[in-house]
Amino acid sequence: MRIFDDPARLESIGPRLVVGLGNFDGVHLGHRRLISEVTGKAREENGTPAVFTFHPHPLSVLDPAHEPPLLLAPEARQRMVEELGVEVMFWVPFTRDFARLSPRTFVEQVLHRRLTASVVVVGYNYNFGHRGEGTPALLAREGRRLGFDVRVVDPVRVDGMVVSSTHIRRLLQEGDVPGAAAFLGYRPFAEGVVVRGDCRGASLGFPTANLEPDPRVLVPADGVYAVEVETQGIRRTGVANIGTCPTFREHSSPRRIEVHILEFSGDIYGQAMTVRFHRRLRGEKTFAGPGDLVEQIRRDIEAARPLSGA
Repeated sequence: MRIFDDPARLESIGPRLVVGLGNFDGVHLGHRRLISEVTGKAREENGTPAVFTFHPHPLSVLDPAHEPPLLLAPEARQRMVEELGVEVMFWVPFTRDFARLSPRTFVEQVLHRRLTASVVVVGYNYNFGHRGEGTPALLAREGRRLGFDVRVVDPVRVDGMVVSSTHIRRLLQEGDVPGAAAFLGYRPFAEGVVVRGDCRGASLGFPTANLEPDPRVLVPADGVYAVEVETQGIRRTGVANIGTCPTFREHSSPRRIEVHILEFSGDIYGQAMTVRFHRRLRGEKTFAGPGDLVEQIRRDIEAARPLSGA
């Protein structure tokens, strides 16, 4: 996938560009429906499927106090969009200058003149331009005037509820990872490089692989989860604790993800690891001592074991 991230160098990448507009944070079922419309129309037109999105989130520039946490790191978002068949991503820095563009100016100067889009696809509630005054209806009118087609994608519902990033964030903040997965279309995950911890787990007989999550990205609520861990291309069952391990830490410490991988004893420090969350087993809590914690860890492992089929 080709990525264009310099707004001064946005340009047509060829005839019959089919471009989807959106934030695509989470690449959830609603985004997937929109991208499917983009790739399907590109096949019909013998054109190029593309998406146009901003980074960082517009609220980080316009109203930083209300900027939402990300559902995906930028690298994961780009990778997942590419896996869905998108060939070009316009990954444009959001600035106050861009925010001041009127909707008509954005459509005429960016979509029409610079990208020469032949089809533009948006969600039913997409807003753009100064103060978010641009709507799908305005975009359709401008498309007719300038000679490009506009497709508006209807909302996607799960159990009667519209799929949205806001609702998915709420579910993750409550620790409801199966609920979030139903709206995402995949299991929530965290990824990064395994770092050294304080080796407390090993001293208790349950060594852990530790991730320090990207502070920009939302991870599920503190607690213990049954997880699937992928390292070196191999997937294994594990138990993950998200939080600060209050039993052993008197003072505040950074949140981390500590994973005990079942039936595994290899050295994976410094290696990439992905942790996919299946379900929350319990909340994080403080134990009276190491013995009580060890007994609880054993119960957590038995609760997670069915994931491995063992």
